[in-house]
Amino acid sequence: MTLLDEGGSPHSRLAKSERQVPRRAVVAAIAGNALEFYDFGIYSFFAVYAGKAFFPSLDGLTGVLASVAVFGVGFVTRPLGALLIGRLGDRLGRKPALLLTIALIIVGTVGLALTPDQASIGVAAPIIVVISRLIQGFGLGGEVGPAVAFLMEAAPEGRRGLYTSWSTASQGISGFAAGIVGVTFTSLLAPDNMQSWGWRLAFALGLLLVPVALYLRKRMPETFDGRSRGGNITATPWRDLWRNRRVILPGMAMLGASTAVFYVAVYMTTYSIAVLKMPPRIGMLSPLVLGGSLIVFGLLGGWLCDRYNARVIVALPYTVLLAGIYPAYHLLILSQSVPTLLIATVLMSAMPAVAGPSVLTLIGEALPARVRALGLSVTYAVPITIFGGTAQIVVTWLLKHTGNPASPAFYAVMASAVMLFAVMAFPKGLNPFDQANGIALDLRGAFTSED
Repeated sequence: MTLLDEGGSPHSRLAKSERQVPRRAVVAAIAGNALEFYDFGIYSFFAVYAGKAFFPSLDGLTGVLASVAVFGVGFVTRPLGALLIGRLGDRLGRKPALLLTIALIIVGTVGLALTPDQASIGVAAPIIVVISRLIQGFGLGGEVGPAVAFLMEAAPEGRRGLYTSWSTASQGISGFAAGIVGVTFTSLLAPDNMQSWGWRLAFALGLLLVPVALYLRKRMPETFDGRSRGGNITATPWRDLWRNRRVILPGMAMLGASTAVFYVAVYMTTYSIAVLKMPPRIGMLSPLVLGGSLIVFGLLGGWLCDRYNARVIVALPYTVLLAGIYPAYHLLILSQSVPTLLIATVLMSAMPAVAGPSVLTLIGEALPARVRALGLSVTYAVPITIFGGTAQIVVTWLLKHTGNPASPAFYAVMASAVMLFAVMAFPKGLNPFDQANGIALDLRGAFTSED
């Protein structure tokens, strides 16, 4: 037995199943995630233009700082959404929770796309944007837990990591789409048109996914009904979370570290334009590479998770990051060329993408089904609120007040170190998936072979 095989994830030892999951069920589960990251990608990639629209009186980096602060405010309501919608997913089922989250995400996205700039409606503009982000954040906070729980429970034997990896790959698909939109718009539109309406149209394009997402989620099957299958969760969610603290606390540390690194990678477009003064058409190449990395390396990470020790699949990429982030930034600062920008972006996105499916699978398998959606939601939402909502603010502040263009590298190095400590602290063998609790889900009648 090799190091990679030893202590492998419990999903490799599950009994065989005859389940067949239609592709549309998987697409339905990741549709909200895709919409989320398209919107987040567009906001991050066009932060410079949004800053000028909503905070026209502020200078350069200060305007960008205000813009990313509005981006970050949407993370504030994530824990509340995780708590309430995650609990709904464990009581009523994964499907009702996912229908609610997509509705909330739609409301928030429409608000962001249609809000006039400050020159038109004054201080009401940033207020409306903040409210839209709060609504959107509430929905997104409850999205990940039920979606990942659904993917894990619907996965055939031996493919749980791969199915979970579509949560990561969907981020890449939407990020790649956002990058295509960014490169196309900055290449075809004059700067004035980009500032006045181009970046808003980029937001609106994300709404094209809405009818598809709604249709698919209405037709998706249910993988867990808390009312009839072990749904004896306690009167208060805090007690359920406390009972699973040995999973949730180190899980939060892992997801917090991965979130910090990911959002430094997302910041690369703003960094290349606002700090390195590279042309926008070059800076917009970064999200294309980031999206492609999440797709390819996310699915690769899921495949590896199904075959080897998930802990090793998490630790190796972050060891590479720990050693390679600063040299990559140093090279980028010295040359400021397209190849070095793409190298830095690949490093910052590919390594977390490889580890991501294993992180989610480790956490999801260690949680009993009756609290899986709640546990995953909270474990994801709290660290992403703290680090996802502040990473770009902190990095921008460091750049502004230290004058050191390598500041993002130091932040990402610290996050990588935290990840390595957290994965070592994660407990082993708490819950060999649901058989240990007598909650084996029989989905043979729930799915069809229909595609």
